[in-house]
Amino acid sequence: MTVVVNLIVSVLVIIVLQLLGMLIFSWMTPFKDMEELKKGNVAVGLALGGKFLATAIVLGVAAFTNTSIWFLAMWFAVGYVCLVVAYWIFELVTPGFNIADSLQKGNVAVATLLCLVFIGTAFAVSSLIV
Repeated sequence: MTVVVNLIVSVLVIIVLQLLGMLIFSWMTPFKDMEELKKGNVAVGLALGGKFLATAIVLGVAAFTNTSIWFLAMWFAVGYVCLVVAYWIFELVTPGFNIADSLQKGNVAVATLLCLVFIGTAFAVSSLIV
């Protein structure tokens, strides 16, 4: 019974952390992500998908390598901060355009690169989670 309770609690914590991560990412953009998705903005969809997958990768590795909910949450926070930093570094190294503006305008090339920056960062950071 304890195993089932632990599993349920772990899944609920992972869902809450995933939703919290996505909420924080949505606050980082000057536009409403869901409104852009409703309009069919593929670029925003790619960027959101990359963010979702990246946070899931970090959460998955944190859950796999830690038996404590607290350590899972701590390592997720570390990984998540790295994802946010990766976004701002990407913004800094692309001075010719604004990422948020490009996404809102539907620039799929920028969205694809940003998506892969998030996923790549998640894989790299996840290798550091113990």
